[in-house]
Amino acid sequence: MSDTSHTDDLRRRVLDDPASIAFAQLAEECRRAGELDEAINVSRAGLVIHPGFVSARVTLGRALLQLNNLDDARLELERVLTTAPENLAAIRGLAQIHERQGRAAEALAQYRVALALAPTDPELEQIVARMTREAEAPVDTRASTTLPGEERDRALRTVAALERWLDAIHVARADSRA
Repeated sequence: MSDTSHTDDLRRRVLDDPASIAFAQLAEECRRAGELDEAINVSRAGLVIHPGFVSARVTLGRALLQLNNLDDARLELERVLTTAPENLAAIRGLAQIHERQGRAAEALAQYRVALALAPTDPELEQIVARMTREAEAPVDTRASTTLPGEERDRALRTVAALERWLDAIHVARADSRA
């Protein structure tokens, strides 16, 4: 069965039975095909009936992320993690959101959690290595030259404190899984 006929079959099933859990698979097929608006609409409609369907919520979050609707994507993916804290797709999605929003420390922390869950994933290894190098770059190369000296120093101290805090969370999560 071709992808198109499979997707059409799923559409028919969902139209025939709006309460069908086939909505989740249809939404994911639409997301993968780049039909993001349909993926979002199908996910949202199905989640009204099946609000706890984690994979559908992940699909919704990922489709929103692909459309660069970062705030809504973050809310959906965080909601997934409240019930499925080791959901790799949700963790990676949150990391991507943080990275796109310029929150490197938060992104790195999420990527590290993802790597702990998938230690043999070469892409995650590369991302964590790259972001770690960037985070460890000399402070002067990360400092904003547009801030006055005192504000820049306070901002750098805040960033450093946040990075330590996020590292501590990462260690605590890793310890709780052991």
